[in-house]
This record gives sequence, C-alpha cells and structure tokens, in this order.
Amino acid sequence: MNEWLVGAAVAFVVLAATAAVLTRDPTRQAVVLSVLGLGLAILFAVLQAPDVALSQLGVGTALTPLMILLTVRKVTRQPTRASRDADRHDGTEGREQG
Repeated sequence: MNEWLVGAAVAFVVLAATAAVLTRDPTRQAVVLSVLGLGLAILFAVLQAPDVALSQLGVGTALTPLMILLTVRKVTRQPTRASRDADRHDGTEGREQG
C-alpha cells in the first residue's frame, strides 16, 4: 500500500512540475507552483518526514507563490497620474513605444 502512495505522490509531483514549467503566464505559474508545493508536502508526509512536509506547506505552498503574485502585481501596475502628467510635458503622449 505504501509503495502505491509514494508512486502516486511522485507522479503528481512530476505532472505538477511539468505544468509549472510549461505555463507561460506568471500568475498561473504561481498557482501551479502552489499546487506543486502541496504535492511535495504530501510526498514528504508519505515518506514519513513530517517536519519537512510542514516546512514545505509553509514555504512552498504559501509564501513563495504569494511573493511571486505580489511581485507580478507590482511590476504590472498601471502608471500613476504623476507619470502620466510627466509624459504630457515630455511630448510623448500618444506615441507608440518602439
């Protein structure tokens, strides 16, 4: 029975890791990375390493994807009014960026 659980957990981790690599959108990548972290935590629990499983739950399933999502949000934020006003004074308003 235990071999089946290990095999299923390893198969899930392999599929989740492959999905994380093949996902192009950073937001979706963070969600898939969270699922991968959950799969690794389950694998560690099945392999009787509960301390590593709990660490993986905290870091790999929650903190790392949260940090990625916050970074993506910060990078893709809309320009502020001050930067739009500065563009108007530069004469760059309405021009396409090359």
